[in-house]
Amino acid sequence: MMDDVVRENVEASVILPYGDHKNDGVVQVSFTLPVPDGPLGDEAARQVMRLMSLKEPQVVESTPLGENYTFFVGYGKLTRPVEISKLKVARPLWDKLDAASIDRLVRERLGRPIIVVGAATGQDAHTVGLDAILNYKGFSGDHGLEAYSAFRVVNMGSQIPNESLVAKAIELRADAILVSQVVTQRNVHLSNLTNLVELLEAEGWRDKVVLVAGGPRITHALAVELGYDAGFGPGTRPSDVASYLTQEVLRRKSLY
Repeated sequence: MMDDVVRENVEASVILPYGDHKNDGVVQVSFTLPVPDGPLGDEAARQVMRLMSLKEPQVVESTPLGENYTFFVGYGKLTRPVEISKLKVARPLWDKLDAASIDRLVRERLGRPIIVVGAATGQDAHTVGLDAILNYKGFSGDHGLEAYSAFRVVNMGSQIPNESLVAKAIELRADAILVSQVVTQRNVHLSNLTNLVELLEAEGWRDKVVLVAGGPRITHALAVELGYDAGFGPGTRPSDVASYLTQEVLRRKSLY
């Protein structure tokens, strides 16, 4: 059910950003520099944009952020286009199933609910995305996994140590683990996600669960690189995860 590389059709094979008109290459950027607000800071900001390969850089806003720090907003033009035809996108693939089909498939082929344990682990206290996927309410009219008879959901919440998540998954004999990671300072999410895989491997449990990571900085390619089965980023809906988990769990048990 998965293909790590997919292609999508688009109108043009070569594109540039759109500012005032198609393919003018104009982009807006923002960043903070450790310089005081003023002419020297503006020139430093323009040089930063030149190093980004932006032509005709302009500083349109500069705001002091305390002593010797300034926040800049600028415009510039990209001249090197993106060749869409050469791009490859890594993402999990699944057949989109409606709720009734998911509930029926799991009932008929597995004979019990799929057990899902989810948590925001480590120091991560952000659960909005996790709750949207797991809780009954879901997101924008798309109900979470709790709304399906096909799933038994345990949402452990935020700031859960990886050790506690692994222990709970083993206790419940979980079919799937969902990990939400939002905190990214100094790439702490990478070390935390890697540590979870290592703990599961140490317990001999890694191959017994479908392991999924999610969050605003998560891509499928990154998740697979870190040892996960799938990664879901921004724009993911509960029905996407429900469809994927149903098919992947059943596939592993040779029931799909």
